[in-house]
Amino acid sequence: MNNMKKYDPTLTFGLVFLAVLMCMQACKSSSSIYKAPKVNAFRAGELPAPPGMVYVPSGTILFKSSLDTAETGKNVSLSAFFIDETEVTNKQYREFINWVADSIAVTDYLKDEQYFINDGAPAEERKINWKKVKQASPLWKSNDPSIRERLAPMLIVQGSKRMLNPEVLRYEFAYYKSKGNAKKEFVTDQVLVMPVEDIWSSDFPNAQLASLDFNYFTHESFDYYPVVGVTWRQARAFTDWRGKEIKATLLKNSYLSSYQLTLSLPTEAQWQYAAEGKLDPRDTTSTKRMTIDASEGKEKLAVNFKQGDGTYSRDGATFTLPVKSYTPNAFGIYNMAGNVSEWTLDAFSPSAMVFVNDLNPALLYDADEKDADALKRKVVRGGSWKDNGEQLNTDTRNYSVDYEPHSYIGFRCVMSAFEMPTIQSKTRKF
Repeated sequence: MNNMKKYDPTLTFGLVFLAVLMCMQACKSSSSIYKAPKVNAFRAGELPAPPGMVYVPSGTILFKSSLDTAETGKNVSLSAFFIDETEVTNKQYREFINWVADSIAVTDYLKDEQYFINDGAPAEERKINWKKVKQASPLWKSNDPSIRERLAPMLIVQGSKRMLNPEVLRYEFAYYKSKGNAKKEFVTDQVLVMPVEDIWSSDFPNAQLASLDFNYFTHESFDYYPVVGVTWRQARAFTDWRGKEIKATLLKNSYLSSYQLTLSLPTEAQWQYAAEGKLDPRDTTSTKRMTIDASEGKEKLAVNFKQGDGTYSRDGATFTLPVKSYTPNAFGIYNMAGNVSEWTLDAFSPSAMVFVNDLNPALLYDADEKDADALKRKVVRGGSWKDNGEQLNTDTRNYSVDYEPHSYIGFRCVMSAFEMPTIQSKTRKF
C-alpha cells in the first residue's frame, strides 16, 4: 500500500501565492520608510497655540546693544515660539495667588484627607487632589467656620478686610541657575508671590493714587488690566506655575501633549521679534505701529504712552488700559508698545551683543542675594503708560533690578515651539 500523499498543484500554487504576497507586503512596508512626503508651505496662525497664546514662526531681527547706533548691531535668528497675545492680567495673577494659597492651606494648615489623592504614598509625598480643592477654591475665603479658624494664621486684617498674609505666600520651584559662563546648577528656590498693591503711591509719592492702591489688583473692574507691582523673580515664578498648569490641564488632550515644551519669560530677542510683527521672515523692515486719525488727517501712535509733559490722556487713558485695547500687530499680539513695560529673561549689559550667540541669543545671570545691584539688572522692553515715545521703539532697551516692582512694569509668557516649514522650504519643481 502506497502511503505517499498525492501531489496537489492547487495547494502548491496557494503556498507560492501566499509567500509572494507576504514578500510584497514586507517589501512595501520596508520601502515605505523611504517615501518622505513633499513639504507644503506653512503660514503663521495655522498651528493651534495654547489658550491665550499665538504662534510666532522662526525669523531674523537686527539686534542692538545700548551702545549701538542706528547703523550698528548684528542680525540674530530666533526659533519658533508661542507668546501670550496680551500682558498677564490681574485676574490671571490672582489665580496664581489662590493656587499658592490653596496648596499652603491644604498641606500646612488643614491637612484634611479629602484634599489629598489616596494612592498609598507616604504622608510627606502625598499629592493634592486639585479637582476636589478647586470645588472650594479659594479656601481662604471659605464660609465654613472650622476652615476659617484653621486658616486664621494665613490671614491678616486691614481695616475691616481679611486678607492673605503676604509673608506666608511662597511658591517653591526648581530651575537651572545660571551665572554667565559658569557651570549651571539645579537649585530650588522659594519666592514671595504677592504683588505690592500700594505700588502706585510708592512710585509716585506726590500724587493722589490711593484709590489705585486699594482697588487695582483686587477689584473685578480691573480684572483684564495688566498686573503690576510684580518683581522679575515673581514673574518667573508665575511662568513656572503656568507651565505646570498648562501641562496638567490644558494640554492633556492636545496635540502638544507629546512635546517637551517649557514656559518662561521671553528673551529680549524674542520680545523684539514678536513686537516687530514680521510675518515674512525675509522682511528686514519693522512694522509701523500707526493708525490714521481721519478727523485730523495725522498719524498717531495707537498705544498707551505719555505724549508730553503732563499729557497722559490723549490716547484714552491716564494710567493702564485693558490688555486688549487698540489693534494687535501682524502676529495678533496686543500692546507690545506702551501700556506697561515688560520684564524679559535677560540680564542687562550695555554691550550684551558682544556676549550672546547669533541664534536664540540670551544673556542669563541669576544673581545671589549678596551680589551687587549691577548683577541683578534685568532687561525691560516696550515702554509704558508713563513713558515718552522714544521708549516705545522695538529696539529700545531699559532695565530694572530683579527685586524691584513698579506700577509701570508687567510681563507676558513665552512657550517653546517646534518649527513648521514656511514658504522658503516648500517643495517646488526644478
